[in-house]
Amino acid sequence: MSAKNNEQVTDRIFTIPNVISFIRLCMVPVYLVLLLNGYDLLATFMFALAACTDWIDGQVARRTHCVSKLGQLLDPAVDRILMICGVVGLLLVGRLPAWIVVVVLGRDLLMLIGGAYLLKRYKQRVAVIYPGKVATTFLFVGFAGLLLNMPLIGGLGWVYVAWLPGFNGVACSWGIWFVYAGLLLGLCTTTYYVLAGYRKMQKAKRLEAKGRL
Repeated sequence: MSAKNNEQVTDRIFTIPNVISFIRLCMVPVYLVLLLNGYDLLATFMFALAACTDWIDGQVARRTHCVSKLGQLLDPAVDRILMICGVVGLLLVGRLPAWIVVVVLGRDLLMLIGGAYLLKRYKQRVAVIYPGKVATTFLFVGFAGLLLNMPLIGGLGWVYVAWLPGFNGVACSWGIWFVYAGLLLGLCTTTYYVLAGYRKMQKAKRLEAKGRL
């Protein structure tokens, strides 16, 4: 029997993965304070450390078979908070165009509302897929690069609009290219999640209809 099949979801609150998630949550306001006060290097370190703990608590949960109901909710919630604060912070310091913030927040809002509705109404979940994790990793790496804001590389000069950093002629952080990659892959995975959620919803509806016969 595989380790995955041996995993049991517990009601415990004070587990190591949950403690790590809580520590990650506490790092978020520290990151914002550092960034808004001009401590770019420290803000980058804090953001990168918070992002790394997401991988750590997942590994600990799987290797110790210590998956909790709270952790299943807390871990993705803290991830979303870190993502939101990451893009909003970069917007406030002028290193990320507003349209990227809207896309990232819109995607997260769609996933949050859609996932909550699917779980509450139909008791169904859509499992996270590996490309989705890669997309998130690309975004986090890109945000860290934009936070660090060095070295700057020359833009391609293909367009003459300020809202497409990297494609215009203005020098910008290398991190913007990771952000673009994360957005593109994130669009693909979001399409998958929406379609998978729709199929699960339709299947649940058919089962409900059969149950009423």
